[in-house]
Amino acid sequence: MKTKSHYIEELIEQGENQCLDFKFAVNDSKKIARTLVAFSNTKGGRLLIGVKDNGAIAGVRTDEEYHMIEGAAEIYCKPKISFETKDWTINGKKVLEIIIPESQEKPNMALVDNNKWMAFVRVADENILADAVLLKVWQNHKKGNGIKIYNTEPGNKLLMYINDNKEITLQGFLKLAKISYHKGIQILSDLITIGLIEIDYANNHFVYMAKKNAKE
Repeated sequence: MKTKSHYIEELIEQGENQCLDFKFAVNDSKKIARTLVAFSNTKGGRLLIGVKDNGAIAGVRTDEEYHMIEGAAEIYCKPKISFETKDWTINGKKVLEIIIPESQEKPNMALVDNNKWMAFVRVADENILADAVLLKVWQNHKKGNGIKIYNTEPGNKLLMYINDNKEITLQGFLKLAKISYHKGIQILSDLITIGLIEIDYANNHFVYMAKKNAKE
């Protein structure tokens, strides 16, 4: 059987990624709330407290770390984020593992510095502010009563374009189809909801492309 230290060391060897983040310490509940909601809005994840960015195990310094996470989840996340904790001891140093499941009621929001509630998603090892299209997709899923697409010409232009060019940004779509910002968000979110296209993040932008199984 593997010892507890093997488990944590194997996680650390993966490096920070979409489902894993390291924190040397937690001293700002509002800031860590972004990581909690980003994991929750994506595929879930693990937060290792007491581990430096380079993977070195420094150990948790005080029991306040747990209370900072708890405060973040209850006060600075909407709705409240549920999480599981596990304590590990490696070479005499304590590592606190915070396990955040993927939310089934997206979006989860974090309270940011200007006292606004914002949604974040996890992209690689970063917490990225969700765009208007993704927010609309989540809204569509909550409605659960199907999607009706009345004007197919802009959507057809989009599908033809991404079939030839692989991806497009929101601004690129607005220019291509000569439609308003609101209409562009509506069409993109509807096509994502019904499974014809998918969203990704590249070069500091959300981009839209044909869904792989939709081409087959």
